[in-house]
Amino acid sequence: MVAPGVKRSHALALAALVFLLTGVALGPVRRWWQNRDVVEIRARMPERGGFSPKALTVPAGTPVRLRLVSDDVVHGFAIGGRDAPVVDLYPGKPVEVTLTFDRPGTYTFYCTRWCGPNHWRMRGTITVEGPVTQESTSPPPPLYVQLGLDIDAPHWAGAVPQERPRASRGQRWASLLPADMQSLAYVRTHTPEEAWRALRALPEMRDLDDQQVWDLVAYLWRQATRREALAEGARLYAQQCAACHGETGRGDGPFAPQHVAMPDFTDPAWSFGASSALWQGKVLRGGMGTTMPSWGLIFTEEQTWAVVDYLWTFSMDLEPGFPAPAP
Repeated sequence: MVAPGVKRSHALALAALVFLLTGVALGPVRRWWQNRDVVEIRARMPERGGFSPKALTVPAGTPVRLRLVSDDVVHGFAIGGRDAPVVDLYPGKPVEVTLTFDRPGTYTFYCTRWCGPNHWRMRGTITVEGPVTQESTSPPPPLYVQLGLDIDAPHWAGAVPQERPRASRGQRWASLLPADMQSLAYVRTHTPEEAWRALRALPEMRDLDDQQVWDLVAYLWRQATRREALAEGARLYAQQCAACHGETGRGDGPFAPQHVAMPDFTDPAWSFGASSALWQGKVLRGGMGTTMPSWGLIFTEEQTWAVVDYLWTFSMDLEPGFPAPAP
């Protein structure tokens, strides 16, 4: 006869064994159940395929779980036009994020870490389906389209300053500025050369020399932006532009294409013949026939203007916090 205590021990051991075996058997099922709604996106260097998959379709208003995995080097994951923080992806360390898109449309996700010469090709799209509401109607065309600008045409300036214009010097003559030139619209739609020629022709400017009028132009451009915008533009430029255009804006970045003549933002002969609207058009659309990508689906409108404002700091001394590029 088996003692009751022994029977109880055998029963407990058997129950524990059954529980353990059940857990082992159901482990894959549990993991499948937990991950059934997770969409996995793998990131590889552009030469090895970039993001995979590159296109997703999701319903509006429904949370979407993404499992992001890097298969080689450090990548970054961000979605254009949204304020969500960038997700850094380290090899062997998957990251899960949950996103909800309230408005239908097409959103571009992209890599924020320079991972090779073709880094800018690391892009994909998320198509959000849902009923079109009044809030989701198309925005007006960009300013360069409204103005009918040919952003691919040469824009060399016929008049340039002897030295880099400085806003702080121009401020002392701010009272001479016409009211119609002291507006954001004027600065965005006119070139620095046009502004200089308009000011130079005014009788009240007769006591100023050419360089002083250029300093006044720099003051105009400084008044059309904010320190926060310049800081944001500097951040975006360093993150997405400097690898080709160079840290000093001279077009000598490590990934600058050898077969394409890169612009030199520090050269007033090249930059002062362009308007901010033209430069924003370049940022939005990209360079036709070049390797410059379009940023229109990635940057918000405010971000494109911030980048444009920062580009002017290469040819004008707008603020002490943004000094002249090193020689």
